Amino acid sequence: MSGSFEYPDFVARFYDVIYRKVRSEVDTEYFMNKILVTKGKVLEIGVGTGRFFIDALAKGADIYGIDISKNMIDVLKKKLTPENHCRVMTGDAGTMNMDLKFNLIVAPFRVFAHILETENQISFLNNVYKHLSDKGKFIFDLFVPDPKLMAEGIDNLTDFEGEYEPGKKVRRVVSSKTDIVNQLLDVTMKFIWDEDNEQIEKEWELQLRLFFRYELEHLIKLSKLSLVNIFGDYQENLLNSDSKEFIIVCKK
Repeated sequence: MSGSFEYPDFVARFYDVIYRKVRSEVDTEYFMNKILVTKGKVLEIGVGTGRFFIDALAKGADIYGIDISKNMIDVLKKKLTPENHCRVMTGDAGTMNMDLKFNLIVAPFRVFAHILETENQISFLNNVYKHLSDKGKFIFDLFVPDPKLMAEGIDNLTDFEGEYEPGKKVRRVVSSKTDIVNQLLDVTMKFIWDEDNEQIEKEWELQLRLFFRYELEHLIKLSKLSLVNIFGDYQENLLNSDSKEFIIVCKK
């Protein structure tokens, strides 16, 4: 995934406690159902600290994972028995070359938004195609750009505050601004936490690519994949003016 980045160690450290609250209720049921009904091998791109992976593996899924962030994979490996370490790897999904074929590949929680350049987006899609079995499917999600949010941005919004250990709190403060012409979202996340009787504060800056419906259709048409559908939510309802999510389903 050319142009991507390493998640800082403090982001990996607090990832589970934050996203268990702010994300898991949104998409977990959808992706877990897709993984668990798949007969054969599954690959999760952007496996992170194992938000889906751990539970899916425990429930019998033949699942593998890849993430470009070593810090995230290091956290995940601590949750796995040594014999399952071979199921996860640090690497770029846009250039990975695995000897396995998968009946399902998923890239949840905006993984594709981290790929900023069109050439790299198409290369990524083609590499997914290469790793799918003949009847394999690829599912990924993105957010539908919000015109009001694009215009106004976000200014120091606390989107999480809670304990990461008994008596120790962590808070995340988010700011964002949009480069509309280049379809880029510039995000700053500030992490503030208690540690050894002092308060520590660190920032992480990242860029995300904004995508629109027909752009996604054209990208997939330019790749080797075939588009099955783009849904508007995790219940696979059709896109409409109120949709907040793109759920993109492709096949080989």
